[in-house]
Amino acid sequence: MSGLSYAIVGAGALGGLYGARLHASGEDVHFLLNSDYEHVRSNGLLVESIWGDLNLSEVNAYASSSEMPACDVVCVCLKTTHNGLLSDLLPPLLRGGTVVLLMQNGLGGEDEVASAFPGVDVAGGLCYLCSNKVGPGHVRHLDYGRVTLAPFAAACGERLGAIAETFCRAGIPCTTDEDLLLARWKKLFWNVPFNGLTVALGTETDQIMGCVETRRLAAALMHDLRCGAEACGHKIEEAYISEMLDFTLRMKPYSPSMKLDYLAKRPLELEYIYRRPIAAAQSAGQSMPCVETLASLLSFLDERNRA
Repeated sequence: MSGLSYAIVGAGALGGLYGARLHASGEDVHFLLNSDYEHVRSNGLLVESIWGDLNLSEVNAYASSSEMPACDVVCVCLKTTHNGLLSDLLPPLLRGGTVVLLMQNGLGGEDEVASAFPGVDVAGGLCYLCSNKVGPGHVRHLDYGRVTLAPFAAACGERLGAIAETFCRAGIPCTTDEDLLLARWKKLFWNVPFNGLTVALGTETDQIMGCVETRRLAAALMHDLRCGAEACGHKIEEAYISEMLDFTLRMKPYSPSMKLDYLAKRPLELEYIYRRPIAAAQSAGQSMPCVETLASLLSFLDERNRA
């Protein structure tokens, strides 16, 4: 045990997996749940995983953050479409020295939390993960799972090392990185093409990679992102495009979270994954025409889907 306490805000495909692993390794973990609360309180968490299945009959489950203890590490595992709730959810969980770890996709979340909670240490958690929530309190982890932690401000850098060690002891591959914004842009190289194209084309990742034209389109989207990142001061080698394509080619057939949100008629994570990177690049004088086109298409599909 590390002696650190963890709050898992959102125990879905991501928070359920990582929180369960931490709990099973003996860490002090507290889960904030929404629709699953009664089920998890009565039945616990079930995680089917390539790292080994977990059936946790008893976990610390809460329906409200006001009922939870303040913790050393607050892992925000909500979709970014729910970030408007954080101003109410986070205050009961914070105390002196708490690290708020945003385990989300896209750009800009750390800036918002740091602005809303001055003096709180904020960091990003970048999760390369194939995992789905398949039922109440039931997560199925299909592939990958590596986490990279990076500080929003240098002050919490040393503590991130201790958190990463705790993740590793729990069986979660975890490393640290000093450059949060570069890491965020690099994560977009997967999220932008494969979240968006699986929605727009009604397919899974393996079918995109199995077609020459759609694979070329994914590469074009990554090329746009490389230009946008460089305009914003973050140099990414061209070889990283091939690395991400090969990463996806090795992946088991997968429907990313945005595809599942679309099928369930939930709002898509367009703001942080598409609009903010587009705006950042435009502010630096760089257009990303392929990304902008995909974002417009997804906006149309999202609006029509939920109408």
